[in-house]
Amino acid sequence: MKKIYIIGIGMGNPDTITIGALNKIKECQAVIGAKRMVESVGPVSGRTHYAITPSEIADWIRRQEDANQVAVLMSGDTGFFSGAKKLAALIREDTRWETELIPGISSLQYFCAKIQRSWDDAKVVSLHGRQADFISEIRKNEKVFFLTDKKNTPDYICECLVEAGIETAKVYVGERLSYPDENITCGSPGDLARETFDPLSVVLVERAGAGSALPVTHGLPDEAFIRGSVPMTKEEIRSVTLSKLRIRREDVIYDVGAGTGSVSVEMALQAERGQVYAIEIKEEAVRLIEENKKKLGAGNLQVIQGMAPEAFCGLPAPDKAFIGGSKGNLSQIIQALLDKNPEVRICVNVIALETLTEAARAFQSHGFEAVDVVQISAARAKPLGRYHLMMGQNPVFILTGQKSRSEYDK
Repeated sequence: MKKIYIIGIGMGNPDTITIGALNKIKECQAVIGAKRMVESVGPVSGRTHYAITPSEIADWIRRQEDANQVAVLMSGDTGFFSGAKKLAALIREDTRWETELIPGISSLQYFCAKIQRSWDDAKVVSLHGRQADFISEIRKNEKVFFLTDKKNTPDYICECLVEAGIETAKVYVGERLSYPDENITCGSPGDLARETFDPLSVVLVERAGAGSALPVTHGLPDEAFIRGSVPMTKEEIRSVTLSKLRIRREDVIYDVGAGTGSVSVEMALQAERGQVYAIEIKEEAVRLIEENKKKLGAGNLQVIQGMAPEAFCGLPAPDKAFIGGSKGNLSQIIQALLDKNPEVRICVNVIALETLTEAARAFQSHGFEAVDVVQISAARAKPLGRYHLMMGQNPVFILTGQKSRSEYDK
């Protein structure tokens, strides 16, 4: 049986390769990897080949019939955002091969050692060819490590920090790690936003109390949102509504008739690895949603200006949907949501009794067997001299339905 060693060689400088990894490379009859990586390990006894993608590497290995031991070189560590995962899966498809992973020093380990910071308490986020709500991550974690790319550069991250009001954080940027021209910079977001960095850098942001941390549950106070004259779902109703939706981190969610975006923003903060679409027709409301999105760092929230259900065109299928306003199109909206995903979970808020009847009939006509209906009446204390009076808010009916019942509904 052939032995394939997938080896993490560290940052690229030969000094960051472990002795065990270097010895294993010397034993192999064939070595493959990116040109920079193969050349970094110096002369080897076996034949060499340059390739980058897992499929190219696997194809070349298949042709090395006389090689019993093959070394595949990967940058950094095999378990840290490495191509080793995909390559190992390809190799395991051939029962003639046995795979062994040899770890290396990751950019996270190397960089944190350089700036004398621990990394066991850091949130790790890759922006390399990926999208992530990184401002939200910084608000929720006091220490966040980023892998960057040509779009999500260190200076762009710092610009976003300034816009979000997180200006007193400390930011470390590492460029060309382990090479002779290695450069490490430390400063405030405002200072570093004006700099230009190598796109393939790493960044560590230490918030350490800079800017208020987001709560771990939903239920932001109404005062956290920019209001204007647009109606807003109040804190208590919003909290129950979000609970009824049973949001998961990866969910795609629609907020139909989004108003100020209070529900949209909180959904986006909960579905941190998903996407939220706030659908609203009024220009003032659209502006407010954008302002609240920016203020609270809801980077995975996208505002769609238009009338539902026509505004759904081109959007991915939703896992959840909240309908706060329907402009008389409730039945059509529900049908359009079901057309996109027959198992979508839908929550509707209504105040008027006539609208309650309409919503109940709409759920029934579209085949929802068990619709959860609750009525919430909340009151808040208002000071009057040395006394406090409880001032009641409008009662709100919350209807929730999903055709496929979850394990919690059984």
